[in-house]
Amino acid sequence: MRTVDVGPTFEAWQTLARVLLHEAVPPAEVTWREAPPGAAAPPPASATEGARVPRQFLDLARQAAAAADPARWALLYEILWRLVHERRDLLADSSDPQVRRLNALAATLLESPSAAPAAEAPGAGAFIPPNATLDELRAASVRCQGCDLFRHATQTVFGRGPATARIVLVGEQPGDQEDRKGAPFVGPAGEVLDRALVEVGLDRQHVYVTNAVKHFKFTERGKRRIHETPRAPEITACRPWLEAELEVIRPQVLGVLGATAARVIIGPEFRLLRQHGQFFSTRWSPKTIATIHPSAVLRGEGDAEQARLYAMLCDDLRLMIAA
Repeated sequence: MRTVDVGPTFEAWQTLARVLLHEAVPPAEVTWREAPPGAAAPPPASATEGARVPRQFLDLARQAAAAADPARWALLYEILWRLVHERRDLLADSSDPQVRRLNALAATLLESPSAAPAAEAPGAGAFIPPNATLDELRAASVRCQGCDLFRHATQTVFGRGPATARIVLVGEQPGDQEDRKGAPFVGPAGEVLDRALVEVGLDRQHVYVTNAVKHFKFTERGKRRIHETPRAPEITACRPWLEAELEVIRPQVLGVLGATAARVIIGPEFRLLRQHGQFFSTRWSPKTIATIHPSAVLRGEGDAEQARLYAMLCDDLRLMIAA
């Protein structure tokens, strides 16, 4: 039996889990415990990277890591082990007890955002001028310090598009290129989205595109800045910006890109792969529909998988046009 001291973050668990996975240590032989103050940092994992798991698991694991349950680390490693050694589609099995526990942990903070310390996420509300136009909201967003993400990001990345847009598309957060250029969906994922919009006959100039979180959250790895999923307090802190945008536009169709944004807008129980392409009535639009994030196409394993995901994205965009 191996006892592993893990720090209180997803990244600390991920580094240790990679080592254990590389050494083929099964979950039954690992005891996870919270690292005591002053514990040594986990060993570097550069030699242990290689196992590929669905992005959905990484998103859920990051959210579950923010919960207070001391058993979360063992659960995450058990599911990781099963994804690698048993079945890659494990997360689609909603009847699996461990999958249900993971979803419940990931939903905990989204369902109870008030549990976050006020000092950590004071919120964007104080920075939003009343009865503002989109241009006024965009100008005000530059000064936002509603959560700590502003300290590391280059700039606020506000939505782009006309206030009269019939369709609004909402992603998770800006990426590296978006952070540098100050506009949403202008990086690799944006190129996929642009290609899909052209294919389905939807002019991007007539669509309003934004994100649930307006600052880029990342982990530095050498000279690279690696996307990190926003935590529930950060999503909650930034939510007033999205609500203000949607209040001005009042879209006929609200398209949600990716699992994180879908859980924010549709609800924590939403399951993207099972429920994409279905319309829901939300407070922002009677026709709210979710599809995969364009970045999922880029992460597809091989040409065939990428083609399948791209076709899914295009099909769902066509539903938005027809609605």
